[in-house]
Amino acid sequence: MKKYGFFKKLICLGMIFSLTFIGLSGCGQKKTELVNVSYDATREFYKEYNRLFEDYWYGKTGEKVEVIQSHGGSGKQALEVANGLGADVVTLALEGDVNVIRDEGLIDDGYINDYSDDSSPYTSTIVFLVRKGNPKNIKDWDDLLNDGVKVITPNPKTSGGARWNFLAAWYYFKKQGQTEEQVQASVTRLYRNVAVLDSGARGSSTTFAENGQGDVLIAWENEAFFALQEYPGEYEIVVPSASVLCQPTVAKVDEVTQMNGTEELADAYLSFLYTDDAQRLEAQNFYRPVNKDIQKEYEASSDSRNIKEILSDGKWIVKDIDMADIGYFGGWEAATQKFFSDGGIFDKIYD
Repeated sequence: MKKYGFFKKLICLGMIFSLTFIGLSGCGQKKTELVNVSYDATREFYKEYNRLFEDYWYGKTGEKVEVIQSHGGSGKQALEVANGLGADVVTLALEGDVNVIRDEGLIDDGYINDYSDDSSPYTSTIVFLVRKGNPKNIKDWDDLLNDGVKVITPNPKTSGGARWNFLAAWYYFKKQGQTEEQVQASVTRLYRNVAVLDSGARGSSTTFAENGQGDVLIAWENEAFFALQEYPGEYEIVVPSASVLCQPTVAKVDEVTQMNGTEELADAYLSFLYTDDAQRLEAQNFYRPVNKDIQKEYEASSDSRNIKEILSDGKWIVKDIDMADIGYFGGWEAATQKFFSDGGIFDKIYD
């Protein structure tokens, strides 16, 4: 992975070449590198998407490109880039994490308008993953407060997905008519039931599915469906009555692309996420495409909130969910200040 001022040294036919931001595919054949710093839950999608884009770019320009991926908790990834990790593009879990990089002067103001749908080419929501037979009878957020229920969710201090989890719970209890004080008490009870607070969404999935800890995983929709796919018959998805519209956000890291000369490539990489081929690939990886016509192709005919298997027709999107967007919370800057800043509501709850 490249960083500012970093030169890769490669040996080919006994000669040493010093190269900046390029690799070799065979001797002497230039390959441009593009670094995408992303979050935990996108690993499978970007593995496939990068191949799709690399083929597209070569066919269009004759230039070979290699996309290098970095994954981790979204908040932690944002801090890494802000502190100098050389990303050409970021594809993070939420706008608030991209703002951390913008505030360091690495991303231009107004990036949210660079691409359609607030620079969010796909969306998701928050669901529950439970064990076969749903032994704790989990149906909605209230049930996560019950004695004896062990909850798995990542840490909102390091994980963007965890922040969506927190806000989804807050929205649900608010919709029940609770006051701010009552909502905070309810969410506090929920976090008292958290058995493991991992640093990222994928870590929480591993804790629940592979390590066998907990009764319910609060999860990205795509993480839950991947568990059904990977462990057929072992898990079920419970779709709560209320959740949030998760909008993962993409952006060029302007300072890096200008330094690397990758501005056009980075722009093409992010724009390609909105093409029909990419939108269908997003849906096949259990993200909700922003193209409404393509999203309809994957909408389930059943409105069941208890999903035990992935249907053979590939239709998986549950339509009837009350989802709040970040505007409900006043936008990411207001939500971060209120809930996730040092001394904010999450710190008070967790303390």
